[in-house]
Amino acid sequence: MSPQATPLHASMATGRADLPRSDTAAGHMNDTVQELNVMVNGARQTTTAATLHDWVLAQGVAPDAVATALNGQFVPRSLRATTALQTGDAILTFQPIVGG
Repeated sequence: MSPQATPLHASMATGRADLPRSDTAAGHMNDTVQELNVMVNGARQTTTAATLHDWVLAQGVAPDAVATALNGQFVPRSLRATTALQTGDAILTFQPIVGG
């Protein structure tokens, strides 16, 4: 990670990052949602997001407005949807560096 990358401490909510639950009676997603305890920019957070992509969406920020790392490894936007979250994961958010 670049030393110029600034964590977005103030813009990422701490506490809970819940996703809406679907109606199982209508045949949608299973209502069994697992809560995960993760660290976000050094603060504890509980989330029901299954992937890093879901977690970013739950924060209410545009996916292209934030860069992410999971457990110290940069995760490109294109891989967030396939990057599963687990209890104990450490998510770091920072502003993407543009230019070259």
